[in-house]
Order: sequence, then C-alpha cells, then structure tokens
Amino acid sequence: MKVAIAGATGFVGSRLVQRLQKEGMEVVILTRSASHAQKVFPSTAFPNVNIVTYTPTTSGSWQSAFASCDGVVNLAGEPIGEGRWTSERKQEILNSRKLGTQKIVEAIASNNPKFKVLVNTSAIGYYGTSETATFDETSPPGNDFLAQVCQAWEAEAQKVTEVGVRLVILRLGIVLGTGGALGKMITPFKLFAGGPIGNGQQWFSWIHVDDVVNLILQALIRSDMQGVYNATAPSPIRMTELSNTMGRVMNRPSWLPVPSFAIEALLGEGAIVVLEGQQVLPKRTQSVGFQYKYPSVEPALAQILK
Repeated sequence: MKVAIAGATGFVGSRLVQRLQKEGMEVVILTRSASHAQKVFPSTAFPNVNIVTYTPTTSGSWQSAFASCDGVVNLAGEPIGEGRWTSERKQEILNSRKLGTQKIVEAIASNNPKFKVLVNTSAIGYYGTSETATFDETSPPGNDFLAQVCQAWEAEAQKVTEVGVRLVILRLGIVLGTGGALGKMITPFKLFAGGPIGNGQQWFSWIHVDDVVNLILQALIRSDMQGVYNATAPSPIRMTELSNTMGRVMNRPSWLPVPSFAIEALLGEGAIVVLEGQQVLPKRTQSVGFQYKYPSVEPALAQILK
C-alpha cells in the first residue's frame, strides 16, 4: 500500500510514518518545509519515504503526488492550544482544517480512480464541553468554536464519498506520548511543583499515541471500517486523577494546582482547551473489535514517563 500523509512531521505523524515503513508501505509526505521533513525522515533511515512540498490551503502541482497512492491520512491543522485565540488566529485554525481537507479531497477526486481510503482526523471538541454528560459517536455536536471547527472540517472530508472513496473520520482525544500535551505537563512535576489544572473536575479523554497509530493503520487496511470513530481510550478520567497518577508514576507530589485565572490570562478564550473537557467513550471503535494496548491511564503513563 502507498499512503500519503499530511501533517507527517508532527507528534502523531512522525510515529505513524515509522510504523508504516515497518509494515513495508510506501509513504508520501506532504510538508510545507522539505528541509525540516528531511531532518525528521533522513533518506538513509526512511528509504520508502518520498517528500513533497505543498501549500495546504492552495491547489497546485503537489496534488499530482496522489496519482499513485492508495490512501491518505490527513493529520494537518494549526495547533489549537498555543497562544491566544485572536480573531486572526481562530481563522487560521479553521482554514487550516477546512480548506486543507478541501484541497486533499480535490486532489483525490481529480487524480486517482483507484484511490481506496481517506483517514481524516477530527477532534472530540466536536461534542462541546461538559462536566456531567457522556458522549459517543452518535452524540450531537456542541456549539462552541471548536465544535464549529470540527463540523466544518468533517463536512469537507465527507465530500470524498461522492467519488466512491471510503472515509474514516477519527475524532482524537488528548494524545499521550513523549510530546504533545503531556510534554508540557511533565516539567512542573519534575520540579516538585505539579498539580491539577483549574478545578481538577474537568474530564480528560485521552489515548496513548501507540493506540492512535494502531487505529489509523486499521482504518487504512480494513475495508469494513467507515464513518466516525472516537480515538479515545475506554477509560476517561478527571484532571485530578490524571495529576495524581502522574505524581505516583514519577514519584513526585501532586499538590500545587494551576489556577484557572493563570491559564485564562495566558490563553484567553483558548483556555477552554485545558479548563473544560468532555467524557467521550469509543463505542464504535470498540464495536469493530479494536484492541487497545493501553486501555487505562496508569500503564500508559508508566510506559511514557519511565
């Protein structure tokens, strides 16, 4: 199988490329910076990787790279948890997902009649936030900014089905690994200053990066998988439990909470990403027999932090 990946140099994407090469697949990497991609994936270590420079939100010659591919994984999008959400920043977050997906679907439709599958990421922000509700793949969307972004993102991906291509949408929870959100939480614990963020009661729907990669691989190769799947572990926890578990695993105290006002001062409206959460269950994911390597958080954190 030959697979194109948008967002390949990121936290999840780099692990996915490693896995696909291990599985003997060819990989086409779509990147805005070829020099950066070459550093991440040197040809000596990644002989089956071909790097293509592209502008995600603009049509161009890069779209012809899909002509020999069987599938594509779209992981691309501007980070949502970095910096304040100005009106310009919110537009960038939306466009990077909506227009970026639109151009990928355009490339699939115009180039490749044998194209099999699009695996398009979305996020559990689709459901909105709640301290009391439980969400699964059948739950309706929320109405905040992130929910609106996810709806627009998914709507563009859905158009690929009009040309007979199988679509799998993975709504990602918070991905745990040596980078990403967890990487930002580790330092305070190392300095004996760790603790929950905000009131600690917000839900934290997480998934280990290895399980994300395994789920993407299953979505690529299994013709029976189509539609929406929550890419979350089956055991969401509250922020306080996450903090306490990190403290146990790292043998550090978990006593110094980060107050909500400090996060709000730093991130403004974007503070919703860490101060509010949602309890999301992967019912469809489990219904297709997906086997989690890390279904509970303590073994997941132990593997990452030790």
